[in-house]
Amino acid sequence: MTETALMAANRHRIRHLAKRGNKNAATTLWLLERVEKLLAVILIANTLLNALTTALVTVIAISTFGNNDTVISIATAVIAFLLIIFAEISPKVIGATYPERIAVPASFILKPLMKVGLPVTWFVNLFVGTFLGILHIKTGRSAQDTRLSQEELRSMILEGGNFIPQKHKSILLNLFDLESISVEDVMTPRSQIEAIDFSGTIDDIKQQLTTCYHNKLPIYEGEINHIIGILHVRKAIALLNQEDALTVQDFRDLLTPPYFVPEDTGVFTQLQYFQEKREQLGIIIDEYGEVQGLVTLDDIIEEMIGEFTTSVPGDARADTFGWDKNGQCILEGTTTLRDINKRLHLDLPLDGPKTLNGLLLEILQDIPEAQVSLKIRNDVFEIVQVQNQAIKVVKIYQQK
Repeated sequence: MTETALMAANRHRIRHLAKRGNKNAATTLWLLERVEKLLAVILIANTLLNALTTALVTVIAISTFGNNDTVISIATAVIAFLLIIFAEISPKVIGATYPERIAVPASFILKPLMKVGLPVTWFVNLFVGTFLGILHIKTGRSAQDTRLSQEELRSMILEGGNFIPQKHKSILLNLFDLESISVEDVMTPRSQIEAIDFSGTIDDIKQQLTTCYHNKLPIYEGEINHIIGILHVRKAIALLNQEDALTVQDFRDLLTPPYFVPEDTGVFTQLQYFQEKREQLGIIIDEYGEVQGLVTLDDIIEEMIGEFTTSVPGDARADTFGWDKNGQCILEGTTTLRDINKRLHLDLPLDGPKTLNGLLLEILQDIPEAQVSLKIRNDVFEIVQVQNQAIKVVKIYQQK
């Protein structure tokens, strides 16, 4: 029972108990670091007790019924059966079922026993080590063997059951995903960026400032690829309350330098960069220096813990969507494939285009007419509306 419980015990749970001051748990960890000696003590003691029990029953049977072969055979069979049931199978099943409950209290007895039996275990391990050496079998566990891989940690979280709240489980799993996605997967696309053109009139600038939805806006001149800075709207609004005549230069003086981010930067890496550079907004550019989108600290946080910001017009990622009672869902073409997979539980490919529009155009290799349908991974996608050389609206039919 004891050796099974020790081998099946969760080392991380025992280590947690030891850190909280459980002395028996600390002793258990000490024993698990000396597995060879521990097993030798347990198995030697177990073997000696079984042999002693068998010999004692045989002696009793002979003294009671005489030196009869049939009696000795029956006594041996009975004691073997009892040992198998009560000394082997049942204890091991119990030990495997309640490993920590048995291993931690038992360590209080095993540690002194191991010290007392040290000469015997040393002698036995001498022969065991020689035999394993002949077979070229290496013993002992390195520190690296006890470490958990990312996939093993993910499995532990998924199997946590009711011990981990569903929301916490979702956050932990999202943290693992940050290593495998780039800022391009969570960015606001170029077409949806709210920005101000400083080449316009001062009245146009004022109008955009009073109707904007964000506190920080990219500022460009002429076209979006020429971003000259980031404007804090609150500071700009303070200027609007002044009675003096305002000029574009007054707003230009409030700009902070833009922070550019390569499109293939990992999300987790970008989170660290935001922390190091004390930035909260980055302009994503491709290898040619053209603006592809915008990523904020909020975007990355939402990727970890779920959406919490207020939705704004044109933001497809903030819109809620799901299957209706007929198994249908209407989406904008700008909806990201990652959001579709999460919300609709689909398995659309993520190694190519990032949006539904991009995926459909890649498959069709042409700008389609409306009412065109195609099947992707067992689900039917109907193109409802095409506008400005892009797929505007798509209806998905869930296959049951």
